[in-house]
Amino acid sequence: KPAVLIKHGIVDRNEMKKNRMNLNQLQSLLRQSETFSIREVEFCFLEPNGSISILKKAKYQKTTVEDLKLPGKPAHVPVTLIRDGKLLREEMKELGVDESWLRKQLSTYNVTDFEDVFIAEWLAGDGIFVQTYTK
Repeated sequence: KPAVLIKHGIVDRNEMKKNRMNLNQLQSLLRQSETFSIREVEFCFLEPNGSISILKKAKYQKTTVEDLKLPGKPAHVPVTLIRDGKLLREEMKELGVDESWLRKQLSTYNVTDFEDVFIAEWLAGDGIFVQTYTK
C-alpha cells in the first residue's frame, strides 16, 4: 500500500521515518517528477515500487502559457535555506542574503529559532515557504 508522505501540503515526518526517507531524498524525488518545491504539492504518495505519485495544489497544476495566451515568464529554481533545523549558509550566500534577512522572513511565520524549522525555501517571485516541526 502506498505511504502518504505529504498530506494537504504538510510533510508527514513520521511517515518519512517509517519509510527510511529523509527530506533531501524527498526533495530529490520531487525534482525528478518535475516538482521543484514542496509548496506545490497537495499530496505525495510513496508507491510500493519506490516511485512517488504527486497531486499538485490547484494553482500549480499544469496549464500552458499558450492555453492562457499570456507572454512567457522566466523560470526560477527554489533555494532551500533551512533543512531539518540546519541553516544552509552556502545556499544563503549564493542567494545573496544574510541571517537577519532570513529572521525577518521567518518572523512572518512567528518563528524565532532556525532549529524550529523543518524546511524553509525561497522562490523568486513567490517568496518564502516555511514548515515548522510543530505542524
